[in-house]
Amino acid sequence: MLISDAFAQTAAPAQADANLMSLLPMIAIFVLFYFLLIRPQSKRAKEQKQMVDALQRGDEVITNGGILGLVINVSESYLIIEVAPSIEVTVLKSSVQTLLPKGTLKTIDPKGKSSAKSKPAKASASDAADTASQISEAEVVSGDKATETTQQSK
Repeated sequence: MLISDAFAQTAAPAQADANLMSLLPMIAIFVLFYFLLIRPQSKRAKEQKQMVDALQRGDEVITNGGILGLVINVSESYLIIEVAPSIEVTVLKSSVQTLLPKGTLKTIDPKGKSSAKSKPAKASASDAADTASQISEAEVVSGDKATETTQQSK
């Protein structure tokens, strides 16, 4: 034969240190995820569970849906919350998001106005003119709608 057989050169044996060094970044990322994401989340979940288990009558709470109320009754899985005088809502215990300090509901103004302790702002002439123009625009719009409904009913 004119051409001799070619043999592949064998690779040098891999060192054990090289395998450990290739895994080191992955281990570091896992440790980072544990301390920045997993551990704080499990700590928050544990605190939330303790708070829900410790709920009792008279506590003021906020639900996940944003309902503020006073706990009237606590059962195994449900709470009865008073959201307004003589208006009660039954919710799951797990839907309670926050436990409010005592007396918080009394300080909240349900109408959204500023508290009585703050001084009312003086209205200027331009504010009065703006308010008057908004009212007249609202009357025009409502008048147009009334005209449309009257024409449709004919």
